[in-house]
Order: sequence, then C-alpha cells, then structure tokens
Amino acid sequence: MTQKIKSAETSVVLKKIKDENKEKKYQRIKKVSIFTSVLIIAILIGSIFAIKGTGFISSNDASNISNADTVFMIISSILVMLMTPALALFYGGMVRKKNVLGTIMQSFAALGIVSIIWFLYGYSLAFGGDVANLIGNFDFIMQKNVSLASIEGGTIPEQLFFIFQMMFACLTPALITGAFAERFKFKSYLLFLILWITFIYCPLAHWVWGGGWISKIGGLDFAGGLVVHIASGAAALACCIMLGSRKGYKKENMPPHNLTLTFIGLMFLWVGWFGFNSGSALSASTLAITAFVNTQLGAAAGLLAWIGTEYLHRGKVTVLGGMSGTLAGLVGITPACGFVTPVSSIIIGIITGMICYVLTTFKGFFKYDDSLDVIGIHGTGGIAGSILTGIFATVLVNSDGANGLFYGSLELFNAQIISTIASVLFAFFGTLLILYITNKISPIRVSEFEEMQGLDISQHGENAYRLQI
Repeated sequence: MTQKIKSAETSVVLKKIKDENKEKKYQRIKKVSIFTSVLIIAILIGSIFAIKGTGFISSNDASNISNADTVFMIISSILVMLMTPALALFYGGMVRKKNVLGTIMQSFAALGIVSIIWFLYGYSLAFGGDVANLIGNFDFIMQKNVSLASIEGGTIPEQLFFIFQMMFACLTPALITGAFAERFKFKSYLLFLILWITFIYCPLAHWVWGGGWISKIGGLDFAGGLVVHIASGAAALACCIMLGSRKGYKKENMPPHNLTLTFIGLMFLWVGWFGFNSGSALSASTLAITAFVNTQLGAAAGLLAWIGTEYLHRGKVTVLGGMSGTLAGLVGITPACGFVTPVSSIIIGIITGMICYVLTTFKGFFKYDDSLDVIGIHGTGGIAGSILTGIFATVLVNSDGANGLFYGSLELFNAQIISTIASVLFAFFGTLLILYITNKISPIRVSEFEEMQGLDISQHGENAYRLQI
C-alpha cells in the first residue's frame, strides 16, 4: 500500500516537472519568435531607409574640409570611445568580485544601446533645429541631412561630428552606474538607459551645445561639465535615493576587490580625456593644445591636492585616493579647459580635488550609498568646475568665450550659476521620474537573494574569476 502511494506521488512530481519543462520550452519558443519578428521588421525598415538615406554620399562638398582636422577628430573620437570600457575597468575593480562582470556589462551595454539611439533620433534631438530653446527637431533623424560636407563654420565632416558626440553620449550614462553598483537589475537598467538618454541627456546637450537656452544666456561648457558630469552626478543622487543602500552597507566591510584593475582603467581614462577635452576644439588648433595642457595640469593638481589633504587627515596616502584625486581634477577642468590659462587650471584642479575629498570622505552624513563616489567626484567636481569657469575664463585664451569674475565681468559668473543649478535640478528630478516609471514596468532593484549571490551569477550567469584571488 505504501509503495503504491509513493509511486503515485512520484508520478505527480514527474508530471509536474514535465509540465514545467513544457512551459519553459513554450516560453523559449515564444521569445525566439518575437525576437525573429522584430529582427525581420528591423531589416525591412532599415532597408527602406538605407535606400533613401544614400543622399549623404552625394552631398560631399569637401571644399572646406581640412584633412589635418579630420584626422585629429577621428583620433579624438577613438579616445573618447575608449573611455567607456576604461570606465568599466575602473568601476569593475572597485566592486566586490561577485559583481565585476555585472558592473562591466552596464558600461559595455551603453556602447551598444546609446550608439543606436544616437543614430535613430538622439543626435537630432540634441543638435537638430531648435524648438523653443529646449530641444532639437527631427531634421537629423536616422542621419537624415547628416552629410559628409563640413559642419557649419567648421572644417570637419558633419558625420565625424556626429560620431564624436555619440561617444560623449555613450559615456555619460555609464558614469551613473557607479552610484548604484551591485544592486540594479540589468533588464531594468536597459530600460532606464533608453529613457535617460532620450529625456535627460539629449535635451541637456541641446541646451548647452545645440543652440538651446543655456548657450543663449552665455553659459559655457567646453567639454562636458554640465552635460556629462553634473548630469551624471545629479542622476546618481536620484538613483541612490530610489534604490536605497546595498545590503550590509555600513555594517559589512566592502573594500575594492582589485585596485590594480581600477588603476588600469583610470590610466586609460586619463589618456582618453585628452580626446574628450582637446577634441572639443573640433580642430587641430592652438585651442586644442591649450585644452590638452590644461587637462594634464588640472589632473595633476587634483591628484596632489587629494593625496595632500588625505595625508593631513589620515596620515597616509592611498593609491585609491590618488586615483580619485586625478579623476576629480579631470572632471573639474573639463568645462574650463578651453577657456582658462594653465595657471588657472592648476588652481581649479587643487580646489576641485580638495572639495571632492571632503564630500567623499564625509558622505556618510548624507545617508546615501553612493557606491563608487559618482556624486562626490563627478557631481561635485562638475559643479565646482562649472562655477570656477565663471571665475577664471578669459577671452585671452578663447575669443569665443567670455571674461569671468577674475577678469572683471559678473555676467559669465551669473550665467554659470544659473546653468549649473538648472542642470542639477533637471537631471535630478527627471531621473527620479524615469526611475519611478521604470520601476513600475520592471523592478529596478535585484532581490535580496540575487544581491547576496552577486550580479555576475544572478544577472549574467557568469563568474569573473575561476581561481580564488
């Protein structure tokens, strides 16, 4: 009798397993069918636009194209592109080893998704014809009207400008990922990425660089203090508030698992930054040289300021501190590098390095878990750099700029204050709304078990290391 009962129970279990496997198989077939359908539709639509989009080949007026400037900007674009995988290594080394691949993948995915968005409509929203000083129009959608002829008033093909700006767009949301490291669900992150680029980055880029209202009030941002660093820092704060702290934060020790990896990432970032800042001159000119010199000096000053402050505070100098100071100096000099003298760049690097040290060291008072100090370095450094641009900028360096407070003009300083506050508020509250919407569609935070397991396994089914280290 007992044997019959056990046999019946076994049959029920086997039937249940069979039904579950059948359901899983059905779901896999369903997903493959949907993917195939989307792929076919994409190919058909792409084919239509490919036929209609060949017009840019014929609009190839090279009369104003400078080969030297073009080569310079191609190299600069490559350097900026390398900053995103460099950031992946930089962040990857600072998380626990169970989250390395998850952290790297967040930056890696941005290269793919943002590049396509930039082609489809992102570039048009950022640099298309102005609509109410707030957003671009659809003149450049899917590269319509983006030709191989020179950009207006420039000496490089517009398609090259398109790709240079694409690399900025790829890097910016990747910067945010350091704030919510080790706890953001990957599929939800992809949705967040699409929404953030569309509704935060593109409008802000238009305000500053595309003919929007910030450019019209005289606000200056040579290479991304407002558009890249302040935007990512403000968004990072919103993410910290919405996601909450990591499990065990302030109770468990969470040291970086591989500072060597972080150092490699930092050095590639430093090298890439020359393309980031010098390339923003859009030509192989003396202004590009000035931006190059200021970038190096700002980074060096930030490094020394941080480790000097750290030594006075802790009595020791750390490699992580040196790397953080270098990054703070680079962030601080970014908006100013094409508008200030080398002496001013050193002052900006020192001030930014010291301020960022204080903010990151005492961030515990603010009750948020900024895992990799995006707020403390990118947000704070971007704000400091933007305001200091309003103090130290001079037309002696760049006639297209303006004189700052130090050179007797209050107008630029006021414009920088307004631009900085507006960028912070827009990125912060806009990101809060995007996170709220994303969370309604797909939970943004991994489960407690998935967080304990680590993002590498729970989100990607992989291990970064096969050997214990």
